[in-house]
Amino acid sequence: MSETGTTTPEAEGERALRRSLGFRDLVVYGLLFIAPMAPVGVFGTLDAKSHGAVALVYLVATIAMAFTAFSYAQMVRVVPQAGSVFAYARVGLGNGAGFVAGWMAMLDYVLIPAVAYLFSGVAMNALVPEVSRWVWTALAVVVTTLLNLWGVRAAARVGFLVLATEVVVLVVFVVSAVVVLARDGTERGWLSPLTGDGTQGAFALSAVLGAVSVAVLSYLGFDAIASFAEEVTGGSAKIARALLFCLAFAGVLFIAQTYLVALLEPVSSARLAAEPGLQGSAFYDTLDASVGTWLHDLVAVSKAIGAAFAALAGQAAAGRLLFAMGRDRRLPRVLSRTNDGVPRVALLCAAVVTLVAAVWAARRDDGMDQLVSVVDIGALTAFLLLHASVVGWFAVKRRGGTVIWWRHVLAPVAGAAITVAVIVEASGTAQVVGAVWLVAGLVVLAAQGSRPPEPTPS
Repeated sequence: MSETGTTTPEAEGERALRRSLGFRDLVVYGLLFIAPMAPVGVFGTLDAKSHGAVALVYLVATIAMAFTAFSYAQMVRVVPQAGSVFAYARVGLGNGAGFVAGWMAMLDYVLIPAVAYLFSGVAMNALVPEVSRWVWTALAVVVTTLLNLWGVRAAARVGFLVLATEVVVLVVFVVSAVVVLARDGTERGWLSPLTGDGTQGAFALSAVLGAVSVAVLSYLGFDAIASFAEEVTGGSAKIARALLFCLAFAGVLFIAQTYLVALLEPVSSARLAAEPGLQGSAFYDTLDASVGTWLHDLVAVSKAIGAAFAALAGQAAAGRLLFAMGRDRRLPRVLSRTNDGVPRVALLCAAVVTLVAAVWAARRDDGMDQLVSVVDIGALTAFLLLHASVVGWFAVKRRGGTVIWWRHVLAPVAGAAITVAVIVEASGTAQVVGAVWLVAGLVVLAAQGSRPPEPTPS
C-alpha cells in the first residue's frame, strides 16, 4: 500500500512507472521547461511596463513564485505521485477539486509545448526559409516525442546536453556584455535596472507590479518536476529540493541577464512604451548594437533548439498528468498503461494534441498570438488550487500534525493572492478560454458521477 492508502503503482505492474531519475535529471527537466534565457522574448515589454526597472521586476517575480514552489514542496511530501497538482488537490480539497486542478493544468501542459514547438519552427524557418515553418514545427514534435517514448532517463540525458549548451551561450553573452560595459560604459545608469531609467517619470511601484504579472509567466514549467514523483530515486524530498533549486537558479539567471541588457539598451523605456513594435526584438536589437550580430545569431539558434527541448519537458509532464488521471479513472483507463515503465499511450495522446495545436498555429500569421494568449491561465488556476490544498490538508483537515500557521496558512494564502492578481491581469481572451475550459471540465465531472472514496495519506 502507498501513502495514499491505495495500491502502489509498483504493485500494479503494467501501470507502474520506472524509478530512474536523480536530482540532476529533475533539475534538467525543470530548467529545460523554464529555459535559461526565457526573458529574451519579453524583455522589451517588461522594460516598457516597468519604466526601465526590469531587473527589479524579475527579483520581485522570483520572490512571488517562491510561494508556489513552497506549496509544491510541502504537498509533494504528502502525495509523492505522478500528476502533481491533480493528486494534491484531490487529497487536500476532495476528488472534485482534484479533477478540476488536473483538468486546468492539462490546458497548460498541452499548449505550452505547442508554443515552444512553434517558436522553434519560426526560428528554424528564419535560418532555412526554403522549408515552411509548419514543417520545422512538426519535425520538432516528432523528434522530441521519440525521445520521450525512449524513456524519461534517456530524454533527460539528451536534455542535459541541450541545457549545457544553453548555459554556455548564456555565459558567452554575460562575458561579452561585461567586456562591452568595461570598454564603452553604460547606456543607462548602473542602478537603473533596479530603479528605472527616469524617462517615464519617477520610480513607480505600480508599474513594477504590473510588469511582474507578465514576468511570472517566464517561470511556468518549473512545477513539471513534481510530475516525476514516481520516477525519482531517493524519495520526495529530492523533488522538493529540485523545485526550490530550479526557481532560485532561474531567478538568478533572469535577474543577471536583464540587468546587463538594460545597461546596454540604447532605446529608452519611454520610447519602447510609445512604440510597441520595438518591444519584441528589443533584446536582440541591443545585442546587435552593443556586441554584434554574431551574438544575436548565436542566441537565436540556442533559443530555437532550447524551445524544442522545453517542449520535450512539457510533453513529458503532460504525459504523466494524463497517466495519473487515467489511473484514477478520471480519464480513459488506457492512458494509465505503461510499457517498460514508460507511459507511452499517454505520451502519444499528449503529442498528438500538441502536434495539431502547434501545426495549426504555424500555418496562421496570428498563430503565436492565439496560443500565447491562452497557455498560462490553466497553470495559474491549478496554482490557486495548489495553495488551497495546502490549507485544506494541513490547517482544515489537520492531517499533517501540528499546524504551523506561517507555513500552512500565511504562505499559501499569500501565494494564492499573487496568483489571483496575475489571473486578473491576464488578457480577456485568456480569461474567456479559461472559463470555457473550466465549464467543460465541470460538465465532464458531473457526467462521471460518483467515484471511489477519496484516498487519503496516512
